[in-house]
Amino acid sequence: MINISPEAARKLASLKQDEGKDESAFLRVEVKKGGCSGLSYKMDFDTQTRDGDKFFEANGQKIAVDSNSMLYILGMTLEYSGGLNGKGFVFNNPNATKHCGCGSSFNV
Repeated sequence: MINISPEAARKLASLKQDEGKDESAFLRVEVKKGGCSGLSYKMDFDTQTRDGDKFFEANGQKIAVDSNSMLYILGMTLEYSGGLNGKGFVFNNPNATKHCGCGSSFNV
C-alpha cells in the first residue's frame, strides 16, 4: 500500500489544476538509481498506464507505481509540508535505511 496524506493530496490536486491536467491524470512515483544515497524518487503526472503498474488511491488522488519501484516504496506515505519552513513533498518511506540531508535520495 502507498498512502498520501490529506495535505499532500490537496497540494497534488492544486498542482494538477495549475498544470491543466484533467481528472484522468494520476501521480506516477518511480525509484531511479542516483542521488547521494544511491536511489532517488521521481514524481510526475501521467495519463498512460504501463504493464506492471500497481495503482493506489488515497484522499482522492490516484498513484501509479511500477513493479520495480514497488519493492523500494511499499508502505510509504507521501506527505506535504508547506509554509516558510516547509520542505514540500516528503517521502516517509519505512524501507529506507539511509537518507541524504535534503531528503531527495535514499538507500535500503
